[in-house]
Amino acid sequence: MSETLTASPRLEALYDRVARVVPRMEWEMFADDIAAILDLKRRRRAVILAHNYQTPEIFHCVADIRGDSLALARDAQGLDADVIVMAGVHFMAETAKMMNPDKTVLIPSLQAGCSLADSITAADVRALKRAHPGVPVVTYVNSTADVKAESDICCTSANARHIVESLGVPRVIMIPDEFLAQNVQRETGVEIITWAGHCEVHERFTPQEIRDWRRDNPGVAVLAHPECPPGVVAEADFSGSTAAMSDFVARGAHDRVLLVTECSMSDNLAAAHPGIDFVRPCNLCPHMKRITLPAIRHALESMTHEVTIPGHLLAGGRRAVERMLAA
Repeated sequence: MSETLTASPRLEALYDRVARVVPRMEWEMFADDIAAILDLKRRRRAVILAHNYQTPEIFHCVADIRGDSLALARDAQGLDADVIVMAGVHFMAETAKMMNPDKTVLIPSLQAGCSLADSITAADVRALKRAHPGVPVVTYVNSTADVKAESDICCTSANARHIVESLGVPRVIMIPDEFLAQNVQRETGVEIITWAGHCEVHERFTPQEIRDWRRDNPGVAVLAHPECPPGVVAEADFSGSTAAMSDFVARGAHDRVLLVTECSMSDNLAAAHPGIDFVRPCNLCPHMKRITLPAIRHALESMTHEVTIPGHLLAGGRRAVERMLAA
């Protein structure tokens, strides 16, 4: 890498965003790809959407829109761009395509899947509907396009309780995350028929771990994602989506925080909030980590891998997402 490139004012300004969490030696390896991606975005009229679990050099330095699944689904609509690159997992890229059917949507790695999305099929949903006729199907956005297309309405961890309550019914089918459904049922009193799908990151946390972290870090505020088992959520001070966690931290009421979720979330918040000490349990999502700067660069150079959805699935899935956004 040339000295001119690493010392460029544009790249130095970007490094300032992540200097607390990215060592200079690592930055020297990132800078060439970052510069190339910024140029490719301009030439391709492309935007990059990055989930909160992306690494800081992606999240803070090349992404145009950042957030949780709800924010990415909402903000993907009507983008002034020809190309959307999803720095996230495959179901997120499908959702972006549903909301922008006339745009080219790219996923940098075809291996960026999701254990939760893979836990259920459209055939499984049809079987649930036959077993429980007339019961509405609420589907977490962490699901494939064909599963969304079989659903009445989607939800995210940020709005799951609101969506369930908005239906005004005593009983719903909520798929595929069993723990999210159990946590929502406890909050709402609505009877929820669940599916035994789990996130391989969040299902590994245990209540005993939370108690151990509290013992070793007196005064720490524990924030748990609602994909965690109910026993873990019960041990936490706060439970919410990644966006809700970000808002909690931004309020600055606690100077020491532990996020019970994918560990890049702590890195991204630490970069933005230098006055807060983050205790960092590190459960990595192997699928999110398949999205790298070289993969994003290659996606924009080669225009791969393009996400396509058959028309009947696109229309049905989009309808379920739009109902969520309108609720």
